[in-house]
Amino acid sequence: MALEDAKSQMDHAFTREDPKGPSFELTFGGALSFLRRRYTKDLSGVDIAVTGVPFDQAVTNRPGTRLGPRAIREASSLQAPDAPYGWPFDVLSERVIVDYGDLAFDYANIPAFPGALTEHIRGILQAGAASVVLGGDHYISFPILKAYAEVYGPVSLLQFDAHTDTWADDDMARVDHGTMFYKAVKSGLVDPATSVQVGIRTTNADTLGVNIIDAAEVHRIGPQAVVARVREILGNRPCYLSFDIDALDPAFAPGTGTPVWGGLTSAQAAAMLRGLAGINIRGGDVVEVSPPFDTTGATAIAGAHVATELLSLLGWRMRQESEE
Repeated sequence: MALEDAKSQMDHAFTREDPKGPSFELTFGGALSFLRRRYTKDLSGVDIAVTGVPFDQAVTNRPGTRLGPRAIREASSLQAPDAPYGWPFDVLSERVIVDYGDLAFDYANIPAFPGALTEHIRGILQAGAASVVLGGDHYISFPILKAYAEVYGPVSLLQFDAHTDTWADDDMARVDHGTMFYKAVKSGLVDPATSVQVGIRTTNADTLGVNIIDAAEVHRIGPQAVVARVREILGNRPCYLSFDIDALDPAFAPGTGTPVWGGLTSAQAAAMLRGLAGINIRGGDVVEVSPPFDTTGATAIAGAHVATELLSLLGWRMRQESEE
């Protein structure tokens, strides 16, 4: 039916009536939403809300991630007709997923931004949905974690990244994409003992007690062993998964602000994310996609795939809970 459906489906972001199922509209046309999900501000009955945060005023090197949510949505149109590969279920057909649009904020009033983002995510969680956030620079995880900690208490952080982002910074009002997890630990939003950072390959002597599986270790022991170790660290605690696209080697994701060589391959990342099915994930984000430096679109494609894996991880957890 896909070819027949493609003749009549268009602008599913606004015209689709059933929130579940694939979309067969032309991948190269139509209104953009993430995976052609319906755009809506009505979260009644919604399982997962995908939302964009086009913010990059916290970067330390190359800017451009404010354009990330738009690029990730565009890249995701290629995935919309098919069930996510490698999963024994189709989260797009099983769960109500919507595109909640982007956060509205005053770009010239940076001090007001963190509170606006926390309130944005708080509204999603209060409606009973989980959030998958498209960044934006990595600072956005800090205000998001504030909303999650209000619901779940200190969460376990699963972070894929080239950088720990735990450099010391006791000025909680500073907006910096290299210090926000220092602040998250110091603020009691994240439990470091049950948190883990994967893919690290920059020097930071003080890890604040967060467990580290650096990129060299991933290459040495392989994805399956990493997954086993991550599961052991996380246990069954509520987990927030943050994926900085620079966790991938620049060969796979050049369009980012602070690229570092020696990173993860896209195949390793896919294997690890799928291998983590069943963790107690409650929300997640994919950040630091910078389209101005993404000449082939490969980084946005990677970001769209990561976000889809986050949907599948959330959907799998929801499926397990419904069967209990």
